[in-house]
Amino acid sequence: MRHLLTTVGLTHDDAVRILDVAEDMAGVAEREIKKLPALRGKTVVNLFFEDSTRTRISFEAAAKRLSADVINFSAKGSSLSKGESLKDTAQTLSAMGADAVVIRHPSSGAPHTLATSGWIDAGIVNAGDGMHQHPTQALLDAFTIRKRLHGAASRGRALEGVRVLIVGDVVHSRVARSNAWLLTTLGAEVELVAPPTLLPVDTHTWPVTVSYDLDAALAGAPDVVMMLRIQAERMHASFFPNSREYARIWGLDEERLARLRPGSMVMHPGPMNRGLEISAAAADSAQSTVREQVANGVSVRMATLYLLLSGEREDA
Repeated sequence: MRHLLTTVGLTHDDAVRILDVAEDMAGVAEREIKKLPALRGKTVVNLFFEDSTRTRISFEAAAKRLSADVINFSAKGSSLSKGESLKDTAQTLSAMGADAVVIRHPSSGAPHTLATSGWIDAGIVNAGDGMHQHPTQALLDAFTIRKRLHGAASRGRALEGVRVLIVGDVVHSRVARSNAWLLTTLGAEVELVAPPTLLPVDTHTWPVTVSYDLDAALAGAPDVVMMLRIQAERMHASFFPNSREYARIWGLDEERLARLRPGSMVMHPGPMNRGLEISAAAADSAQSTVREQVANGVSVRMATLYLLLSGEREDA
């Protein structure tokens, strides 16, 4: 695997392979010394043009557990804030000997540009680009679903027949886009549930079904309900009347939580707007996988970096 830029086009076998390697990596967290020597001598750069807590720390922890050297490079407080271009930054990182660059950028396509420009000969991992893609988030979500469903028998398995609802602010969500393609590739049935104002205009090209009634969708006994954060920072117009109205019609509250099957999962990519798209009761319930998703994120990102940097890298 040369780069990880998107879940579109990621094959079933490649996706399962990443999840299986992540299973191996999860065992490292249970050791007294949480380290592997797999990437000793390699340099991983976290290049973040947007604020991040979970993703940046998760990639840093993943690289360090594999014994790689880590450089955290933030747009704030660097030459990027003085107007340095992405090209100049990439060439600087190349001169430093970066082996992998984990990039988060507000512009869709920035990781692809970095990977195909020739400015740097390093493996590129997309940690979120605009409203486009966030592939490792989708992989950790798939890993979490598989783990909950199959436990110790997860290895080699996909998600055939699993019914997933993705609910809320789809239009601004790179998580929704990445999950729609990856989960479908793994055999899941994905349904987007949102008000029309929060759905992209091109969903007819997505491998999903679309509906507008959360209560009706929940009546179909989904295996997974993935609630999306309302991204107010990306909203420059009125997408719904007010927060109270949104929570009443589209939020996963205690009453809706009680209607879910006991074995169903409640997911959220974080950070959560408690009381808006998800209630505290739902977020903290036994059905919630929010904390598992954070822990599993380290294992999935360890697997991604390992496959990018160990041995011979192949185009994927």
